[in-house]
Amino acid sequence: MRTNPHILEINTRSWLKRLETQLNRPVTLANIPDDQWDKIKDAGFDAVWLMGVWKLSPAAEKIAREHKDIQAQIRAIKPDFKPEDITASPYAVYEYTVNPSLGGDEALRTVRRKLNERGVCLLLDFVGNHTAIDSPMITAQPDLYINTGKNAPKSHPDWFFKNPDGVYIAHGRDPYFAPWTDTAQLNYFNPKTRAFMLQNLLRVADMCDGVRCDMAMLLLNKVHRDTWWEFIGSDLPKEEFWRQALDSVREKHPEFTFIAEVYWGLEWDIQEMGFDYTYDKVLYDRLRFSNAEDIKGHLGAEHLFQMRSIRFIANHDEEESLKAFGKEKSLAAGTIIATLPGARMFHYFQILGRPARMPIQYINDTFTENAEVKAYYMRLLQIASAPAFHGGQWSLRDVTPAEMGNNSFRNILSWQWKQMNTGKMVVINYSNAPAKGRLHLKGVYGPNSQVTEEFTGETVTVSPEMLSQGYVVDLKPYESKIFTYTV
Repeated sequence: MRTNPHILEINTRSWLKRLETQLNRPVTLANIPDDQWDKIKDAGFDAVWLMGVWKLSPAAEKIAREHKDIQAQIRAIKPDFKPEDITASPYAVYEYTVNPSLGGDEALRTVRRKLNERGVCLLLDFVGNHTAIDSPMITAQPDLYINTGKNAPKSHPDWFFKNPDGVYIAHGRDPYFAPWTDTAQLNYFNPKTRAFMLQNLLRVADMCDGVRCDMAMLLLNKVHRDTWWEFIGSDLPKEEFWRQALDSVREKHPEFTFIAEVYWGLEWDIQEMGFDYTYDKVLYDRLRFSNAEDIKGHLGAEHLFQMRSIRFIANHDEEESLKAFGKEKSLAAGTIIATLPGARMFHYFQILGRPARMPIQYINDTFTENAEVKAYYMRLLQIASAPAFHGGQWSLRDVTPAEMGNNSFRNILSWQWKQMNTGKMVVINYSNAPAKGRLHLKGVYGPNSQVTEEFTGETVTVSPEMLSQGYVVDLKPYESKIFTYTV
C-alpha cells in the first residue's frame, strides 16, 4: 500500500445483496463482476476491508432477530422490513471460515487474487476479545473462556450464560457497557487461549493482506485485568498478546498490515506494539462536535502518531455521516480526512450517500444513491490520489486575518503537502458561516506562476503582492479548496 493509503470498508453481506438486486441474479464473492473491482481500483483505493465474511452464528442470528432495539432501528428507516433480512452480527464469530452463503474460502481466494492483480490489498476482520455464544469451543474447550465452572457466579450473574454442559461462561464485554449477549468472553490470562487465538490469527493472515482488529485494547493485560479481575485475578502475564501475535504473523508475512480499533487514549500503547494504524476517534469526535481550533490542536500531535492514525467520518459503528454531520459539513469533514497524513478510511455507503445507518445485522439496505455526494467523493478521491498526498511532506499552515475585526479566519483549517516541485494547499472553512482569511504562499515559485484550484479548475496568477502579503480566500460555509502550484 502507498504511504497514507486509502481504505474502503464494505459491509460484505449488504453489498452482495445490493448487487443481487442490480444484476437480478445470485451473487457470492466468487462471481462479483470484474467491473466492481475495476471501479474500486480506479477510485484510488489501496485496500478493501471486506467486513463480515466469517461463518455466521445461528444463536447470534436468533438473538438479533428477536432484539427489540435492532428491530426498532430498522423499522424507523424501513417499516416494511422482513425478519429474514436480519442476520447474526459479524462480530459474533462462529469460526474463521468464510460463510457458505458468501461462497466459502475458495471464493475469498478469488477475491484476493482479483484485488491483488489490480494492486489492491484485502483486509479482513479479526475479533480477538470474544467468539460467538455457540462457537464449537464453548463445549469443546470451555476453559478458553472466562468461566466459573458449574458454580453460578457470586457477582454479576447477568454477565454469564450456561453452556450445554452447565458451565457458566462470561459474555464478551466492554467495561463501560452492558455485555454483548451474542458473544463469549475469551480469557487471555490462559496461555491455551492465547495459543488458540494466535492459531486463528495465523489462519486469517494466510487468507488476506491485513486485518482490522476489533476492540484491540480489550486484550491489553491491564485492561483485561481491570475488566475481569474478580474472575481471573490480578497477576499479569509477562508478555502482551499483541506483541507475540504481530511478531508471529510478520515472521511468515513480513508485509502484513495491522489496524487496531482502539479508544480511551491507548492508541500510542497499541502503536508501540507494532500496529501500523490505530483508530483516530478523537479526530472523529472533534470533527463532529467541536470547532476548527480544536481540530487544529489535535493535528499538532507528534508526526509519527499522525502517520499511524486511521482517519474516518463513517464506519459500521458510527451513525452515517450525512445524518451525523449534515451534507455540507460531512463533505468538508471528508475532505479533511482525505488529505491528512495517516490512513484514510471511507465506508462504501458513505460514498454512495446513504442517508442513515442501519444495524450491521440488517443486510437488505435498499437506499437510493445520492448522486451529488457520490460525485463529490469521486472527485475528492481522484484529487487525493495525487503523488504529493502520499509521498510528500505535510505541514500545518497558519491562516491570518484578512481584515481588521474579522475573526472568521479562526474557522479556516489549512495544511500543505510538498513533493519535489509540486505543492498542494488544502483550505477548509469548517463552520456554518462565511469565513475570510489570508494564506501565505510560502514556497510558490515566483510571480506570474499559476495556482490552480482542483475542484473548480480555476487558476490564479500569483502577483508580487500575493507573495509578500498573502492570498486572501473568501469561503462559503463548509467550503473546501485544494490548490496546486509549482514550488
